[in-house]
Amino acid sequence: MTVITVFTRHGCHLCDVAVAVLEGMRVELNFKIEKNYIDGDSELEELYGEQVPVIHIDGIHHDFFRVDPERFKSSLEKHRQHR
Repeated sequence: MTVITVFTRHGCHLCDVAVAVLEGMRVELNFKIEKNYIDGDSELEELYGEQVPVIHIDGIHHDFFRVDPERFKSSLEKHRQHR
């Protein structure tokens, strides 16, 4: 199953919105969502800083800040074709 990782921070409103958008597509598009909190992880904080939420599809960077449903669906389809 495809894993969508959301790099997030506690109390991040944009992150909550991104996860809600993904949750709305999860069953239809058959993927699992994992949240990875960067708070307190100096390496992840340096890597992603203020760009959260950062979205990965099976470990490959997709986007940050907001989830555009059409762009996400397109990227997910392309990713699955190349697996």
